[in-house]
Amino acid sequence: MMPAARVQAAIELLDEIIAAARREGAPADRLISAYFKQRRYAGSKDRRAVRDLVYRVIRYCGEIPKTGRVGMIALALDDAELAALFDGSTHGPPKIGKNEKPADAGIAPQWLITALAQSGVKGEVAEGMLGRAPLDIRVNTLKADRETLELREPAEKLEAPNALRLAAGTNVDQWDEYLDGKLEVQDQGSQIACIAAAARPGETVIDLCAGAGGKTLALAAAMNNIGELIACDTDRGRLSRLVPRANKASATMIQTRLLNPKEELEALEDYAGNADLVLVDAPCSGTGTWRRKPEGKWRLTPKSLAAYARLQDELLEIAAKLVKPGGRIAFVTCSLLDTEGKERIDDFLQRNEGFSAETPEVPLGTPHGSGVRLDPFQHGTDGFFVAIMRSA
Repeated sequence: MMPAARVQAAIELLDEIIAAARREGAPADRLISAYFKQRRYAGSKDRRAVRDLVYRVIRYCGEIPKTGRVGMIALALDDAELAALFDGSTHGPPKIGKNEKPADAGIAPQWLITALAQSGVKGEVAEGMLGRAPLDIRVNTLKADRETLELREPAEKLEAPNALRLAAGTNVDQWDEYLDGKLEVQDQGSQIACIAAAARPGETVIDLCAGAGGKTLALAAAMNNIGELIACDTDRGRLSRLVPRANKASATMIQTRLLNPKEELEALEDYAGNADLVLVDAPCSGTGTWRRKPEGKWRLTPKSLAAYARLQDELLEIAAKLVKPGGRIAFVTCSLLDTEGKERIDDFLQRNEGFSAETPEVPLGTPHGSGVRLDPFQHGTDGFFVAIMRSA
């Protein structure tokens, strides 16, 4: 593909991504993959160049653009080389017209900017949400040790005791160490959330929203495969992916349990009042993961944010019924909005006088309300809020 054709391809993809964001359709990465499956002539350099252009536009535009073209024009006005590719060539975009109005630059839609500022996220901290994410891995202590593990490329030791950072784009998923289960790709912020949960050998632990099991595997390693670890989710497809991952990681003590929405307590009746720890890695807006999924800022609405908050309250109430006296709830969201963090814990503690907040013991993070917060600018991690509540 010629450079101008790459720009036109990115514009076409942006149109699809914008439409999907408005109707809650497929995410950007899936749309990009499908686009190139239909265009086998595009080589790896073409695909990479188009993808980079798409994500540059998404990061650049605050409000969702009317079209992919006006989004690309906005980017081109700050990039003379890109502007020159609007040349009207056969496969390239038409020249930029004098009256064409570019999309507005910004971090996010204005209502989200306001909500973030009210949560103490503004200036450089807010700008850091749209940078490029690093590649962090967790050394699986069931099979390896960070101090003695030899890797084929240099890795930076991070604050979390089993965390390493590799150069972005490293194909770690092709390494023997990864294929053997010695390594898991996991952002350091996610690893720190698991450290805060402080799962110990011999405990009964419920991962209430396990998904595909990234945090479940970290809990199993912390427990040294001793005790009970029940990974739960309402999504059969996601939960099914945990079993082969657990086998690869030698996490032999994990049990999985598929839950029906609104019937979680019935399915976990045998653990009611018996759990030492319930991890509530709650579904959320994902504002802390915009470095990886920047179009998330276009997909979130005040209505969907309120729905996430209600769901988080429901999950906390379920967790409260599962922990035993002296047990604890670890609440985690990958969000920087107080609606999905500080406020949820404040409301939970008001409703449940038998619980009290404890300061999470973590190697990285800033105290925030009754928990700690991690953000890309200050901590180099995805954005997270983590809180610990103990039952009397």
